[in-house]
Amino acid sequence: MSILFEKIENLTEKIEENNRWRQKECVNLIPSETTPSSLVKLCEISDPSGRYAEHRTMKGKEIYFYQGINLIRDVEEDLRQEMAQYFDCPRVELRAISGQMANEVVFKANVKFINRGRKQGEPFRKLRLVMNNELTKGGHLSSQPMGSLFNYVEEDPATGKEKVVNFPVKKDCLYKTDTEELRKLLEQHKPELIVFGKSMFLHKEPVEFVSDIVKDWDPKPVIMYDMAHVLGLYGVLQEPFKEGADIVTGSTHKTFFGPQRGVIASNIPKGSPLAKLWIDIKSRAFPGSTSNHHLGTLLALLMAAYEMNVFKKEYQTQVRKNARAFAQALKDKGIDVEGDQADGFTETHQVVIRVSKHCTGMDLAQRLEENNIITNYQALPDDESFLKASGIRMGVQEMTRFGMKEKDFQVLAEYVAEIIIKNTDVKKKVKIFRKKFLEMQYCLPTEEAAPFAAKILASIFPEKEFFKKFVDNLQQIAKPL
Repeated sequence: MSILFEKIENLTEKIEENNRWRQKECVNLIPSETTPSSLVKLCEISDPSGRYAEHRTMKGKEIYFYQGINLIRDVEEDLRQEMAQYFDCPRVELRAISGQMANEVVFKANVKFINRGRKQGEPFRKLRLVMNNELTKGGHLSSQPMGSLFNYVEEDPATGKEKVVNFPVKKDCLYKTDTEELRKLLEQHKPELIVFGKSMFLHKEPVEFVSDIVKDWDPKPVIMYDMAHVLGLYGVLQEPFKEGADIVTGSTHKTFFGPQRGVIASNIPKGSPLAKLWIDIKSRAFPGSTSNHHLGTLLALLMAAYEMNVFKKEYQTQVRKNARAFAQALKDKGIDVEGDQADGFTETHQVVIRVSKHCTGMDLAQRLEENNIITNYQALPDDESFLKASGIRMGVQEMTRFGMKEKDFQVLAEYVAEIIIKNTDVKKKVKIFRKKFLEMQYCLPTEEAAPFAAKILASIFPEKEFFKKFVDNLQQIAKPL
């Protein structure tokens, strides 16, 4: 028992130290991360986190294969409605547990869909050709043959490589698509699946441009938008469904307020030639890709969707203001900022800087971390590889939720510039700076959220004595605060 106690004590101390460092002392700028609200976190650890609720549509009826699922059945339906409201679309699939899984579900479903009319004896085929964003030009890993697209697209026998064509980029801005060149490539290659979306994401994607070109093709290609990084900016950045997209995928924990999950949405109407694709997406979600679909995070996502649908416009507007203010402030300090200056360097939550005249991206990311500014190094479109990355990728979404405004990002830009240009130690300044931003915004204020949090916590612990001692200890720990 003493060995168990020692191991738990050691792990607890490490958790406590890391929580304090990341949540109270660091400025968190990784674009693919966020901190959920306290209520979202508590939902995530509630009873459904250990349960199952497998279900599928059979003969027009939704059949559940476990008992005790009344809550989660209602949660899933409520969440479907909340997300449908957010996307302004009729169909949402919620069982993917990550953005990458959401993409893979769609790729699997597309392969199943194109084989629906296959005659007996005909070979099962893969997608003939896919168009996407190149990895080194900011494309997301999950949309690459080395990622989720693996094994779902045909191989070119002449080259031995998958038949994937990348969106061309402008010579004067490597973060924007060259639409005239794109028009030629579309007509030349006739892709069956077109995948928009990036992980280094500064500007809008040309969804409407492509949709207008391919809308009369027979068969029409599926237009998919992987919004993993910009899901929380749906509407203020782009509304892909209004621009002609068929499918939107994403992860729910980057710019969206949720826990780590995935989502698939569609506006494919009944009677459309693509109508059965949605049936294939549902079947590839379950049983094709999941069994248990992590019900604790599903419950947490419903709470996050409530928050997002209330605070969407206010939050999204501030994120974009902050990103542009941060980018301009860095530029004013002499830092090379990527993106089109005419668009404020960014139209999303991301700010990308080029640091090669000072050091490597990898070295600078480490120096920033040593000063409690958490980022990640990034290969820029003209870099040889990620091993020789000359960029730093930052996102303002998490610190925006903790209350930072434009003027605060201007102060932060000064600290970043001091580290880059002068190699100054600003760790103490950053720790003091972060103390001003500990109260989460765009959710219920603490005094209103606390009673709900108390109810959830009390219901989590079956042992009353354990909960009583937990509360007593919590009060003792909180006294110094």
